[in-house]
Amino acid sequence: YIISGIIVGVILAAVTLFVPIYISTFTSTKCGVLETFLLSVHSVIRLFVVDGEFQFITDNLTDLSSGVYKGYTILFSILFVTAPVLTFGFVLSFFKNVNSTMRYLANYRSDVFVFSELNEKALVAVESLRKKNRLFVFTGVSEENQEQNHELLEKAKELGAICFEKEVAAVDFSGHSKKSDINIFVLCEDPSRNVEQALLLVEKYKYRERTNLYVFSTQIESEVLLASAFSNDNGPVKIRVRRVNEVQSLIFHTLYEDGYKNIFHSARDVGGAEKEINAVVIGMGRHGTEMTKALAWFCQMDGYCLRIDAFDVAKDAKEKFEASCPELMEFSGKLDIPGETKYTIEIHSGVDVDTVTFEKIVASLPETTYVFVGLGNDECNITTAIKLRTQFERMGRKPVIQAVVYNTGKKEALTGITNFKGQSYNIDFIGDRKTTYSEKVLLHFEAEAEALRRHMKWGSESDFWKYNYNYKSSVASAIHRKLKKQCGIAGIEKAPSERTQQELLAIRVLEHRRWNAYMRAEGYVYSQSTDPASRNDLAKKHHCLVPFDKLSPKEQAKDDD
Repeated sequence: YIISGIIVGVILAAVTLFVPIYISTFTSTKCGVLETFLLSVHSVIRLFVVDGEFQFITDNLTDLSSGVYKGYTILFSILFVTAPVLTFGFVLSFFKNVNSTMRYLANYRSDVFVFSELNEKALVAVESLRKKNRLFVFTGVSEENQEQNHELLEKAKELGAICFEKEVAAVDFSGHSKKSDINIFVLCEDPSRNVEQALLLVEKYKYRERTNLYVFSTQIESEVLLASAFSNDNGPVKIRVRRVNEVQSLIFHTLYEDGYKNIFHSARDVGGAEKEINAVVIGMGRHGTEMTKALAWFCQMDGYCLRIDAFDVAKDAKEKFEASCPELMEFSGKLDIPGETKYTIEIHSGVDVDTVTFEKIVASLPETTYVFVGLGNDECNITTAIKLRTQFERMGRKPVIQAVVYNTGKKEALTGITNFKGQSYNIDFIGDRKTTYSEKVLLHFEAEAEALRRHMKWGSESDFWKYNYNYKSSVASAIHRKLKKQCGIAGIEKAPSERTQQELLAIRVLEHRRWNAYMRAEGYVYSQSTDPASRNDLAKKHHCLVPFDKLSPKEQAKDDD
């Protein structure tokens, strides 16, 4: 638009300058004004196609004063250079767009992976997704920021991607082969734009089969807005919409892939019936809060007891956490209720990790077995993780330490780091972009596929993707089922009908404990009645948030895992 505006401005300026040259010639004719205007336009056209003659200008300005003459010639000199340059730029831009369109059409039958923006995250995703018979398209690639985006554009070219200047919702992919997939990733640097673009895309491709829309957003409003986009449908919705919460995805992937090894293998054997999982969470931002909630349900397991100590510099950290999940904190420390959750959660508010106060509190805790560091930026996370390893070494303790690091280069460089004596820090750095935006996590997360199979026993596939409540609860269930197998829970490998009564009861009780912890972590509270009619999901009230033996036989049977 800016280039077009400049071209129009140059045309108007040139016409204005040519008018005085021709007007003296045609003042006496009947159509002098029209002839003057048309010939001025003709001269401007010649100017843009490098066919203008500067001598014609100087020959017809002889009657002007020297000052005006000099001003005219300077202005015309600028126009004689500017106009051809603009012409060249316009033609180059035109052929560039044509080239992109032709390349897209040439890959008519390929699966298409479209990204709403050309940025580092999108490029990392393309590097992981790149395979034969796949076409990659970046949209919203503005010509205005060529210098700023030069490095990104060069990487896009290396990956063989096509770049369109129009925004993703303005490019029409509806004519693509019906036998091929269209995968659209709404992944803008500005999170607020993601939902805006997604709503337009849902409306555009709502009834197209083999269309997958991935909307990256951690905002709660995104689920409500995307769900509303499916209202008043004129037919069965074909598009599959997945809201990708990058924080939630990281925590789920971490627990599913290595949770048993990192958290349960490191549990402390104190010689009793149960081993201790003593977890420390550093930082109660998005990552720390999500991990604290997840640990509460993930670690519900026979033969283990859980304690979580979470730290944050904010003085109101505990109040905020309690407000988001009141009953989760209410049941903290209540370890002797049969068929109920078993955990202790302590939030240490107003504690800076760089103070002696923090070190003293950590030293006073039961022996720490697992640490999660999520302070919000790579530098703080790396520094704190190394500092903690030093402190635990002084105390003769060796907990598993995981720290969030976004930068892939830093993560790879830090893998296996040692001190000058060759002693390993044994810190697991997680959450880098290369992993977060990999095909394995985005498209083929094993727990997600299992979660869909579990959800389909009682719901529809469209509702699985449409509502985060269904998606998240089913994935959490799938993650814990894998953990039950790893922990050797008797009968878990059998179908419910094949289990002994002892196995059936034990699994049901354990699964209900996990479910209670999960629902409370999501902010649900007891509805004060066991009547199913008292359930109110808008109020986050559920009638089943009671010990297992308080459930009806029908509700108990639902806890078969």
